[in-house]
Amino acid sequence: MTLALATDHGAVVQTLNDSPLAVRGMTVSYGEKPAVFSVDMTVRQGAMTAIIGPNGAGKSTLLKAALGVVTPLAGQATVFGKPLARERHRIAYVPQRASVDWDFPTRVIDVVLMGLYRELGLLRRVRARHMDKAMDCLDRVGMRDFADRQIGQLSGGQQQRVFLARALAQSADLYLLDEPFAGVDAATEKAIIDVLKALKDAGKTVVAVHHDLATVADYFDDVFLINTRKVAEGSVDTTFTAENLNIAYGGRLAGAQLEAAAG
Repeated sequence: MTLALATDHGAVVQTLNDSPLAVRGMTVSYGEKPAVFSVDMTVRQGAMTAIIGPNGAGKSTLLKAALGVVTPLAGQATVFGKPLARERHRIAYVPQRASVDWDFPTRVIDVVLMGLYRELGLLRRVRARHMDKAMDCLDRVGMRDFADRQIGQLSGGQQQRVFLARALAQSADLYLLDEPFAGVDAATEKAIIDVLKALKDAGKTVVAVHHDLATVADYFDDVFLINTRKVAEGSVDTTFTAENLNIAYGGRLAGAQLEAAAG
């Protein structure tokens, strides 16, 4: 089955049977007001997709509902055309840094090894090959020298790099990240985007909740605009426009912001 997702500026064609992530009719409510209402989204294979919208628009909620972290009132998500439960092993998830208890007493290397839970088995016996893989993932994010450090002793940017290393250790096909650049320094942001682009170059699919409109065109291939309901989705070139941003943000963006964001 092929679905054409129309926007005001064209269409993105994606086969549902092989879409890394397809959301249909997703509705989530916290209390009486829906946080996400009847949202459809189709992620393109091998692309980097940004989920953007104003604060409280349902960006993180949509991601969590697709993962089954929160229970929707309606709707469902499929991963590579199959139910989430069957393909969960193909997903790596990096949560918002603010949602993590950084006081939990664990070392950096132990956090990364958590990404190898499927390989470690029931006994959780860490062998040399597991340690080598975890150290390699830390190396990829520039954190090898911090392997024995307590996670709570790191800066915010360093903590985010460690959680990305844990995701890398999972050797996933679909990477879902919730605000990966929030509150990090410029060096960490560059390190993260370099890793994400390398994943894309390796044929992986990346979806990230993103807040910085000025970097969308540089970082991502596709965008999904949301404000409780879907506003538009498609390639950055055709969909990341001043018109769509105005709709998504309810006209709250200044003209200079729109020009800087949408070029």
